[in-house]
Amino acid sequence: MLRASSVSVLLLLAVPAKAEVVSSNPHGFEVRHTIQTVIPQPAAFDAFGQVSQWWSKDHSYSGDSANMSLSLTPGGCFCERLPSGGGVEHMRVVYVVPGERVVLTGSLGPLLYLATTAVMDVKVERIAGGSRLMMNYRVAGFANGGADKMAPMVDQMLGDQMARFRKYAAAFPKTR
Repeated sequence: MLRASSVSVLLLLAVPAKAEVVSSNPHGFEVRHTIQTVIPQPAAFDAFGQVSQWWSKDHSYSGDSANMSLSLTPGGCFCERLPSGGGVEHMRVVYVVPGERVVLTGSLGPLLYLATTAVMDVKVERIAGGSRLMMNYRVAGFANGGADKMAPMVDQMLGDQMARFRKYAAAFPKTR
């Protein structure tokens, strides 16, 4: 019995993440990432909030993911402390259905310095053997007329983060 359970977990882990640039033009783009986890829906949602545990330090201002936090409450901040005592508000939480959905607004990385606005819509749903997380990130604005050229880079960066999240979620406590 234990062997069959282990095999099913390995099969779920082997399911690749689905990623795509849904659309892009010089002034905006949408990227979507879908992953499956082997933990229940509420635990996957909670694990998403533990951003300091899975976000890559390579995509931070401080160079240390431990400086990052995400409060999954309306008005909550996806923020980062800087060693100098300053900080960065990456995104702001604007909508939450605990265990199911969180919507954040804010432009990540170099998009912060451009005249863009962005919405990240993260939905977590229950599936057989675990949960599915779908992240849509929509960016619009000036972006020096080159948003379509930035879309593949943002897609790759978010894909890397989702792969890291998936690995973290696999070890996350199943009950919280």
